[in-house]
Amino acid sequence: MIDASPAAASAPAQLRCRGVHHLVLNTDDMKKTIDFYTDVVGMPLVNADRVPPGVGTTNNRGNPPFENLRHYFFDMGNDSLLAFFEMPKDAKGQVDRDAIGGMQHVSFAVSAEAADALIERLKANGIDYLGPIVPLPGLYSVYFYDCNGARLEVSWRPIDRGGDVHVLEGITQTREGAIRELATLSDDPAWLAHVTATLAGR
Repeated sequence: MIDASPAAASAPAQLRCRGVHHLVLNTDDMKKTIDFYTDVVGMPLVNADRVPPGVGTTNNRGNPPFENLRHYFFDMGNDSLLAFFEMPKDAKGQVDRDAIGGMQHVSFAVSAEAADALIERLKANGIDYLGPIVPLPGLYSVYFYDCNGARLEVSWRPIDRGGDVHVLEGITQTREGAIRELATLSDDPAWLAHVTATLAGR
């Protein structure tokens, strides 16, 4: 048995994020994307603008390398944003969501009531979905694709009702549980103790 006692372990650095500021995806049809996210998903449009001139090709700050792109933002709740760039038609191919560095899927944390309402909108709009399934004990998820082929998920716990949604408490492991899996990566007790120093348990 590996002794990864946390007694002398220093905790890893921790960036204290309040949440996601904005997550950015790509589309080549902003009108279709607006309709999907406002009417089906239920995320209101809050900003419709263009990337400033010169940013796309000569003073790029991480934006796609095109000029005059639409860059729109949607309110995904809890003071966080979902944004889209509109790529020129046929300028880029469809992404492989399973490629290294690709976004395999994104899950939005919602209440049980919000999940029920979304499922009804998916049904009303003829959009295929998978679920609800139980990916982890006590957690329910529904998976579906947006109009651009991005894989989306909403996740909730039946006990989270109204605006009271708690994510971490439903997924955080004990130290012992995490170490059982982490030991398949390394049997270095110091490393195991370091990366699990913030978890409760032995």
